[in-house]
Amino acid sequence: MSTLARPTEGRMIAGVCAALARRFGTTPTTMRVLFLVSCLLPGPQFLLYLALWILLPEEGRTHSSAW
Repeated sequence: MSTLARPTEGRMIAGVCAALARRFGTTPTTMRVLFLVSCLLPGPQFLLYLALWILLPEEGRTHSSAW
């Protein structure tokens, strides 16, 4: 399994589904379909997507600290 980071290539909106697909060894299209189907069920799926968009680092981006 690879690290969980949003890729810079192959993403449609934020790269969350592409990152999850890479992590779990499936295609991004499969993960997107699973997400859309899960939106038919009650729950906080959209809020979880937004949280992952904010919390997952972008692939290749270095985090420099000013401390």
